[in-house]
Formats: sequence, structure tokens, C-alpha cells
Amino acid sequence: MTARVRHPYLDHPGPLALAHRGGAADSLENTALAFRRAVDLGYRYIETDVHTTRDGRLVAFHDTTLDRVTDGSGLIADLPWDEVRHARVAGSEPVPLFEELLETFPDVRWNVDVKAEPALIPLLDLIRRTRAWDRVCVGSFSEARVARAQALAGPRLATSYGTKGVLGLRLRSYGLPAALRRSAVCAQVPVAHAGVRVVDHRFVRAAHARGLQVHVWTVNEEDEMRRLLDLGVDGIVSDHIETLREVLKSRETWA
Repeated sequence: MTARVRHPYLDHPGPLALAHRGGAADSLENTALAFRRAVDLGYRYIETDVHTTRDGRLVAFHDTTLDRVTDGSGLIADLPWDEVRHARVAGSEPVPLFEELLETFPDVRWNVDVKAEPALIPLLDLIRRTRAWDRVCVGSFSEARVARAQALAGPRLATSYGTKGVLGLRLRSYGLPAALRRSAVCAQVPVAHAGVRVVDHRFVRAAHARGLQVHVWTVNEEDEMRRLLDLGVDGIVSDHIETLREVLKSRETWA
């Protein structure tokens, strides 16, 4: 049993293969070069993150600061775009604007983790202005943030559950009562959390019964990819994008 397609974003033959930050295994995460490499390998779904600079520019970047992966430093929210644009990931690649990514990769669908509340409205404005409703799924650990996105944008916007929604779905999978947001189209979850397994037959069955797809992050081992696909998950997010591609090819489900 698989989940029905509830939004055009999910309309894809076979399991979704999502390149995590473009394929973060090579240390060039969330860069145009990483995204280009994923696209050249055949990926059409890419996971990324967004923050806003002090002057409101929406950048594809995971951390709140530049320090970990670039030669720059400081909180992105405190820095103007003119300073952020000069930082280099791994000393070589610039931090991209999300708007430029939408334009550069017109065939890519983006799974966007909204890392901070100030990024939400600029993201929704960008999706509205570029008419990218079918190309973006908005997620966040904050259930309130994705619920707010859905309330502002309506059914045109694809959203995943936040942490609270995933917990509710896990409780439902055990037959326990829990409130669930009806507008989400997928549950994007880790294999386990705090030593407790999240994804099993029961969880997948409960999600599919509610018309939700299950996407699992971040899966980098071949055996685990195969096990999850055998469970019936609808998508896998991975840093090791060559491995995931080969697993899906071996199962004849690489689109």
C-alpha cells in the first residue's frame, strides 16, 4: 500500500530520492555546485534550508551562523546580504539565494526546511511571485510554523508535519488518540529519535491510511535504504546520493 498523491509536488513515479542539502557528503552542502551535481546525477528532488539576512534576502543555508561551513563568521540574521555573499562554503563556493536556485534549476522540486520564523514570509512571497506552488514543499521542526505557512498560503502549498504532528501520527499508529493537522501531505521523519524507532510497518501504515507519504531522513547506508524501501516508505533523503541512486536503480525504481 502506498499513499495517494495529494499534491502535484508529490507526483513522481516510484519512491522520491531527495538529495540532502544537495548531497552533503562532499562538504559542499547547500551550494549551487552541489545542487548541479545532484541534478546531473538525475535528481529532481533536493532538500535545502533557508534563512534570511538582516536585509531580508532569502539564502539556502542550514546553520544560523556562517562559522561551521564557510570562511566567514557571524549570525546570518545579523548580517547584510552584501557580507554573506562574500562568504565561501569550504573556502570556494558562494552561499546561494534561494530565488536564484529556483531560476537556475527549473525542473527541480525543493523540500525546504524553514529554519527560523523570519524566513517564512519571504519564502511564501517568493513562491507566490514565481508561481512555484508545485515545486516547493515547506517543512520545519516547528509544527506552529508549518501550520502558519499552510494557513497563509492555503491548499496550493505542500507542507510536511513538524515534530508535534509526527508525534501525533506515531500515537495514532498505536491506536491512541491524537490531533493531526489535516492539510499536511507528508510526514518527514528520522528512522529513530532519542533511541526510539520512529519508522516501522505500523507508522507507515498509519500514514498511508491518512493519505500521507512518508519520507525518511537522513539515510546514508545501503542496507538501511533497502530496509526502509521494503517497509514501503515513499521517499528517502540522503547525503550519499550516488548510493541512493544505485539502490533505486537495482530495484528498477529510479525514474
